[in-house]
Amino acid sequence: MAIIVPTNRSVETLEGIHLYHGHISNCSMRVRMTLIEKRLPWTSHHLDLKKKENISDEYFGINPNGLVPTLIDDGVVHIESNDIIDYLDMTYPEPSLRAVDDEDEMLEWLRLAASIHVPAVKPYVYATMIQKKVKKTAEEQQKYDELQKNEELKKFHAKHAGSSAFGEDDIARAEGILDECFAKLENALECRDWIMGDQFTLADISWIPLHFVLIGCGYPFERYANISRWAAALRDKESYQEGILKWCPDFSKV
Repeated sequence: MAIIVPTNRSVETLEGIHLYHGHISNCSMRVRMTLIEKRLPWTSHHLDLKKKENISDEYFGINPNGLVPTLIDDGVVHIESNDIIDYLDMTYPEPSLRAVDDEDEMLEWLRLAASIHVPAVKPYVYATMIQKKVKKTAEEQQKYDELQKNEELKKFHAKHAGSSAFGEDDIARAEGILDECFAKLENALECRDWIMGDQFTLADISWIPLHFVLIGCGYPFERYANISRWAAALRDKESYQEGILKWCPDFSKV
């Protein structure tokens, strides 16, 4: 459970659930979906990532990685989206989004989704769509470098700093990881409505934002019949409509 003590201590006085999130962030999407599924009231603090609103002393004081989402529940700060949705389901257990038969497998799906974010999802999304739209000015890059202490994230963002850009090799490496993971998901969904079987769980919430974002970037999901069927069924859920489409109707046009 990723709980941190913020250096921006003002957020510790917040009451109730507050979410710092971005409309195009797949990690934010899964937390919004969970809040909606749980029928939990929450206060929105939206950060426009294309305007670099997350690159500030104030926000890095809340989340030391400068990433969204950050959830604050009665002054306690939670980071890392899959940890957040697990926390919400444990803390507010009704209605349950946990797998009845195999909670360990469900949590393994959450861990897998988290593990591919920086090495595969972010490079693919940036290389195919985002890097030209969120290019930092020299001043913004300097500010980011001053604030960011996470070496993995600094190395990632250095790849598209200044005149640098992600290229074909980066896409190929990302595709290799994604292909392996989505082949596993395709197999898991054989003769199943949801990842864990008949029950809609946190596993589905963790993975559907990846489908939404990556299909918007041109990832070839047409070769995965089970995933395509699963994703189509999810589009009718209120949490998908309100947690994803309300904020980002079409990722291919961000």
